[in-house]
This record gives sequence, C-alpha cells and structure tokens, in this order.
Amino acid sequence: MAQVKVFYDHQGNTLTVWFGDPQKEVVCEETGEEVVLMKDKAGHVIGFEKLNFSLSEPEQLRVAFEAIAA
Repeated sequence: MAQVKVFYDHQGNTLTVWFGDPQKEVVCEETGEEVVLMKDKAGHVIGFEKLNFSLSEPEQLRVAFEAIAA
C-alpha cells in the first residue's frame, strides 16, 4: 500500500504532502500559484508544498483519503 505523508508547518505557513519517497526529490518547480511541485529524477511529481497556508486552529487539521478503483 502506498503511503502519504502530510506535514503542516505553523511557523513557516506551509502544507507539504508527499506521495512518493521524499529522499528521491531531485528538483522543485514553482507553479506560480504558491504551490511547489517536488519531482524525482524521471520528472514524476512525488509531492507538493502549498505556500502561505495557515489554519486558525492547527490542532484541528484533518486529512481524509479515498481510494478509487482503476
């Protein structure tokens, strides 16, 4: 089963989501919409970071996932 990692940095106001191995990150690409895409050496997106992301109550951050059959 694949693993998704979600990190919220309250001080840095960022939300980072990894759906690939973070150690395989080779390049980052800004989209111009305060989103940074992290890519592996093959150019596949393995994560993203949302800049200027803030929550009034960070302890209330909830993440839900839904699997869709292919």
